[in-house]
Amino acid sequence: MTAGFVDEPRLAGLMLRETGRRMRSALRAAAWPSLRLLPAGVPEPVAVPADLRRADAAAARAFYVGHLWLANHLVHLGGQSPFLVTDAPDAWIAELNSFEWLRHFTESGDALSSEHARTLVADWLRLKRRQLPRLAFDHDVAARRVIAWYSHAPILLQRADEAFARRFARALDDEVRRLKRTANAAPDGLPRLRVRMAVAFAAVAQPGRTCGARAAARALGEELDRQIHPDGGHISRNPATLVAVLADLLPLRQFFANQNKPVPRAVFGAIDRMLPALRFFRHGDGALALFNGAGVPDHHLTAALLRYDETLGEPISQMRQSGYQRLAAGRTILITDTGLPPAPEVSSDAHAGTLAFEFSAGGRRMIVNCGAPARLDAGWRRLSRATAAHSTLTLNDHSSSRFSRSERLDRFLGGPLMPGPTRVPTTREEIGEGQILTAAHDGYRQGFGFVHERQLFLSRDGGRIDGVDRLFHAAGRSQRLASEEPMGMLRFHLHPDVSARDTGDGIRLQHGDEVWWFGSEGEAKLEDSIFFADGAGARRTRQITVAFDCLEYRELGWRFEREG
Repeated sequence: MTAGFVDEPRLAGLMLRETGRRMRSALRAAAWPSLRLLPAGVPEPVAVPADLRRADAAAARAFYVGHLWLANHLVHLGGQSPFLVTDAPDAWIAELNSFEWLRHFTESGDALSSEHARTLVADWLRLKRRQLPRLAFDHDVAARRVIAWYSHAPILLQRADEAFARRFARALDDEVRRLKRTANAAPDGLPRLRVRMAVAFAAVAQPGRTCGARAAARALGEELDRQIHPDGGHISRNPATLVAVLADLLPLRQFFANQNKPVPRAVFGAIDRMLPALRFFRHGDGALALFNGAGVPDHHLTAALLRYDETLGEPISQMRQSGYQRLAAGRTILITDTGLPPAPEVSSDAHAGTLAFEFSAGGRRMIVNCGAPARLDAGWRRLSRATAAHSTLTLNDHSSSRFSRSERLDRFLGGPLMPGPTRVPTTREEIGEGQILTAAHDGYRQGFGFVHERQLFLSRDGGRIDGVDRLFHAAGRSQRLASEEPMGMLRFHLHPDVSARDTGDGIRLQHGDEVWWFGSEGEAKLEDSIFFADGAGARRTRQITVAFDCLEYRELGWRFEREG
């Protein structure tokens, strides 16, 4: 760890802040208990929040046979309680203890499903805290559990005896009280926001407690205003985070209304900003652009969320605060990352993909980034976050932003992305022939003495994309000071469904009825690549690579053009 501190002084500050946050959380969780929030009687909610996530009755039946597929991992129970499994991946344990899988039992809806769901919850309630994994009480997992218990209380309480109902009410109350006490000590970003939403769900669910609902709404509103940019993006810069937030925030808004409680203005405002932002990141096939932690798409959930979007017309063209640009013409959509890395505290899923782009045509994704892996294997995760896993320029296979070199630090801090680029100036203009976007970043200034500039042109009919990548000597820094002689490499990762063939006159790309040709000023090659953002696991794909000798040339042009 000491070496990590010497190499990355910022990590020392992050380490101290994270240690302090955990201590505050532990102290507040152990604080003297406040008065119970729920009445002593059996909780029988008049209305429950909706669950917009897809449910499958077959997934509920898997609990009967003891083969649980959660978080892209299959675990065989072997007759034991799922909550006593100790050798499963952390992602599986977190998903299990979130109880979000209760939606599958609600979907089934019969008496047997109700009894089995109740038995599973009772099994969890019987266990002492020391018997459960520590991960089960992380802020994010506990907040998801509270929301799931409220959302699926009817299936649990259907024909329940009074003893279970009281035990369930006490446990739910204890969970909410602990989250209220420790909300400010929750990890920044989505976990803290989820805690605020869970407390708001609890406050709204209790009839007659207007003051509690107002306080919870005010705290949630303040957190939404802090975390959701004016352009609708999240401070983590992860497009998939918008889906996660909206999946809980939209039902919460309706829950306020159903319980005849005023919906906080900040909730309305955040939703109105996020829905257009979600459309901004969406390709023609419904998948989100693969930037900064976005991975396997949930087409059903995204479509369900966008049904609430009442805005008309085309998606917005730029997200200034979040740092993204979108060019669209004809059947072609091009989305590029033109932002600074997020703050280290909320960057555990962020990628070093500055100036990377994706494009789709006719509802077919052609050029992509590799995306985040569905299974959170540490090695794959680190590889997917590197600049080389993105459709942009690398120098000597170095990333434009830095990562910790210590696995122990990564486990403790969540793998923060250390700042690389400090400036990403961006301009765009409309000309007669189409749209031009120009952006630059200084992420390679420290190691190599270069600033990378990328210019993208999309023709008015959407049939041609011209690109130029340039390298400039950074002001005040001589190339002779660079630690290595740089060799650039342009990468264009192909979607796995794209077939590619080098004809000698260019590289022919085909995806369905979309046929495009790639050409460049340098020699282009087809090489192997990996596409992580697939529900079935990592898939083999191809990438176009073009070597860029930075010492001989300062710019390199390339083109994608639709056939015919």
